[in-house]
Amino acid sequence: MKLKSGWGVVLTFGINLHKKDEALLKNLQIYFNNIGTIADREEGVVKFSVSSITDLENIINHFNSYPLISQKWSDYQLFKQAFELVKCKKHLTLSGLKEIVSIKASLNKGLSEELKVAFPNVIPVLRPIVLSQEIKDPYWLSGFINAEGSFYIVFSKSLNSALREKVTVRFSIAQHSRDEALIRSIIEYLGCGNVYTRSGGRAVDFKITSLDNLINKLIPFFEMYPMIGSKSLDFLCWCKVANLIKNKIHLTSIGLEEIREINKEMNLRRK
Repeated sequence: MKLKSGWGVVLTFGINLHKKDEALLKNLQIYFNNIGTIADREEGVVKFSVSSITDLENIINHFNSYPLISQKWSDYQLFKQAFELVKCKKHLTLSGLKEIVSIKASLNKGLSEELKVAFPNVIPVLRPIVLSQEIKDPYWLSGFINAEGSFYIVFSKSLNSALREKVTVRFSIAQHSRDEALIRSIIEYLGCGNVYTRSGGRAVDFKITSLDNLINKLIPFFEMYPMIGSKSLDFLCWCKVANLIKNKIHLTSIGLEEIREINKEMNLRRK
């Protein structure tokens, strides 16, 4: 934010979710003692934002107690460095401002073109290195999948079926390749799945395609550690289809039509 004296600093913690999960953000706001605001950001998206230094301290304390284990941990450490500078009002000095710009250069997407012009000689600080990405808490994994996982149904042509079409259920998580170690740790934790590197090497996908593993390992996991929000509704629909396939109901025209109707209520198609 620009001020009369030059540049100023505003720190913001934010979470964007689809409008259908606005209740989830309200529960999160209540969890943090009603700090911050919730507002429509764009069509179909709502955002929970916290910008007050006093309120941000609650966010900082939370993540100090419950550390992130993805590469976002590095962004959090940088954000916390900037927070401490602002808390001590060092951002009101030119040297402190430059220090925060150096932090921002390594945070998230880096500097805007405007900031690059205003601070042409800035040297980005080193990003902290995530040393351990071991999953220690099943609730963490449930929450991570709630945010990043996809439950989906695949229809494809079948040359051997009288219905001339087959249906399968699958589960996947897509992440930047820098979190490959974390994604691979999910295989060890769940005891199933595979990791695939996309063309170009910038992203990796964790996938479970085996019906046996989906039925006997993934579904029981979420029965013990359930998700919340709209993703939990997608999961319930997906489970119905998985069990229809398990019982071979999908091999009948009636079963296939039932699966089509369930599919209409999942993911972005859910009203």
